[in-house]
Amino acid sequence: MMDLKYTEILRLNNDLGNSLRGDRYCVTVLSNIITNQFNEIFEYVLRSEGINAAVTSGDYDNIVQDAIKYNKSDLVIIFWELANLIDGLQYKANLMDSESTEALISKVCSEIDFTISNLENASLVVFNKFSSIVFNHTNLRSNNFDVICNKLNNYLEQRKGNNFVLIDIEKIFAKISVTRSVDFRYYYSSKALYTIEFYKSYSQFIAPIIKSVKGKAKKALIFDCDNTLWKGILGEDGAEKIEISGKTKSGVVFEEVQNIALELSRKGVLIGLCSKNNPQDVDIILNEHPDMSIRNNNIGIKKVNWEDKATNLKAISTELNIGLDSLVFIDDSEFETGYIKDILPQVTVLKVPTNLYEYPQLIRSNHSLFFNVSQTREDDIKTEMYLQQAKRAEGKNAFNDIESYLSSLSLEVTVYQNVSDLIPRISQLTQKTNQFNLTTFRYTEADINSFITDGNTLVLAFDVKDKYGDSGITGVCIVNMEYENASADIDSMLMSCRVIGRNIEIAFFNFLINHLLNLGINELRAKYIKTFKNEQVNLFYDSLGFQCVNESNDFKDYVLQLNNYKRKEIDYIKINYGKEN
Repeated sequence: MMDLKYTEILRLNNDLGNSLRGDRYCVTVLSNIITNQFNEIFEYVLRSEGINAAVTSGDYDNIVQDAIKYNKSDLVIIFWELANLIDGLQYKANLMDSESTEALISKVCSEIDFTISNLENASLVVFNKFSSIVFNHTNLRSNNFDVICNKLNNYLEQRKGNNFVLIDIEKIFAKISVTRSVDFRYYYSSKALYTIEFYKSYSQFIAPIIKSVKGKAKKALIFDCDNTLWKGILGEDGAEKIEISGKTKSGVVFEEVQNIALELSRKGVLIGLCSKNNPQDVDIILNEHPDMSIRNNNIGIKKVNWEDKATNLKAISTELNIGLDSLVFIDDSEFETGYIKDILPQVTVLKVPTNLYEYPQLIRSNHSLFFNVSQTREDDIKTEMYLQQAKRAEGKNAFNDIESYLSSLSLEVTVYQNVSDLIPRISQLTQKTNQFNLTTFRYTEADINSFITDGNTLVLAFDVKDKYGDSGITGVCIVNMEYENASADIDSMLMSCRVIGRNIEIAFFNFLINHLLNLGINELRAKYIKTFKNEQVNLFYDSLGFQCVNESNDFKDYVLQLNNYKRKEIDYIKINYGKEN
């Protein structure tokens, strides 16, 4: 996009706007400078990702009041320019005495408080941190303008809500330079400080936040081995000659790449291998080579064999139960990367650069592909969970029928209702779960918090344990209650792919129906909304005895009289009712 002219972006954005369908993703920009050109650029970036965005602006320099007016937007973006807190602050600040400085800081802090309060229930807020760099980047010494900036940012860090994401726009300046980021001609004539190039770079910088919320973050990073995880060809050079450490100028690159991958793994990204190699040779390197940073227990899935890599990547997608569009594949071969791009265009493909010193930066520059707004305990142990899943699959082979196998697992499900501590994980599951997801509504932490506190919504989450380990919080059901009518609506019903196939959903629904009956509910309504990935649950409610009362190609509406629920007993799953706020 950086090469596109603004007029081209306008045309392409209009074309995408006419072609995209589905719910609008409403974005409002609040600012004390003129930012109108940003709107179409950001729309184009999101629409290019299949997000039907509509970006509008609030009134000029009316951030506090507009924070109330637009707090129902899906996303609020705030450009609160330091130099425009008062006219000419960039030069007036350095002539202000301490009393005037503190008065200004106190005034702006109060406005920040009002803004945060007004946006308390907003779904998501992206707030640009204050910066003095535009006017001070040539100064050797800090000045009062810097002091004001730092104090406001410190206050903002302390006061921001959980629905706020703070953006360091100085990273944009570092990438494209201050000179290319601002245009003083338009700033002094019309308070329009930033350039088209800045808005392009900024839009791409923050887009992963929205992609995460909309369920478009990548989930797995899959490496080739030779000349990708290490320098050299294992089958030809042997274990003693491959390079993986800082002891050699090539090896240091691969050591850094492996450690960047491990950092991603700690944030919940699954690391896998897809390599044409002898599996025993690769296992020896993973287990025994003294210079390897990535070990066998860091690898969630391996396809090391002599099959073609497209077949192996499809198998990885199937076994992990995630879409091909959730995979990022890295290989050094021009042939292999080109082949995967042609055969599996859904997979994001990265090629190891010819100049090896560029390789670590390639990985870093694609960090944002895996960005998740919420970080949870389940992210910390994701690889361990997938290794447990492999043990389950291996154990399954010892049984002749599925029921005997499931009975052997010692399955235990604990259901939690309206527990605030679980908000990050519940939000994350709504954003990331695709296959077993009846409506695929995506919610931020602020959205889930609103459900929990409104008094008329049950936010149920459940974890799953068995003899192999703890799968963590893996299911969510959000139910809107109408106590006066003795009825309820299921807003969301979803379950992680890791626990599909164990009849967990049936045991949970047995619990849910009993729970609703105890709350005086007689009628339960539900909906299935078809997506590209959730076809496997299109008959879920039918299987539970719900009556379909309305349907089209894209959705089905259901109703169930709770007294008519046909309970399917699952005696090998123990259900516990956990704590409640």
